[in-house]
Amino acid sequence: MIRVSLRKTLVVASCAAAVGLACGKSEESSPAAAPTPSQAPAAAPATAAGAPPSAAATAEAKQIFETRCTACHGARGAGDGPASKGLTPPPRNFQDPQWQAAVKDDYIEQIVQYGGAAVGKSAAMPANPDLMAKPEVVTALRIYVRGLKSQ
Repeated sequence: MIRVSLRKTLVVASCAAAVGLACGKSEESSPAAAPTPSQAPAAAPATAAGAPPSAAATAEAKQIFETRCTACHGARGAGDGPASKGLTPPPRNFQDPQWQAAVKDDYIEQIVQYGGAAVGKSAAMPANPDLMAKPEVVTALRIYVRGLKSQ
């Protein structure tokens, strides 16, 4: 039992370290804990009246997914990244059409910014507090995640 708990702890720590490295930050230089969604100010709309995100925001979102998300969620969003082994619960499979149909856009944007623990999910899903000041990039990330749905 202790070996299993230790293994899970090491996997979660490794995943967190990988995300930290992907972000270019060490654990020592991490910002203070992000505010919970109820404490955070409401984000301004990312774009005017439903206009798609800019090409720059879309490119930044793709780069963020590749550097921060693929370690656990995998390159195609199937929840099969190299750091996903042993995580309980396993990372979300964004290709799942049932999940895609059940989840709301604001939920995806919330979990991207505040992490899993903020929405009652796994704390292994880290917050991205740097994205709170980039609502257009968050919108582009949500669109990217939506685009991973299997047909």
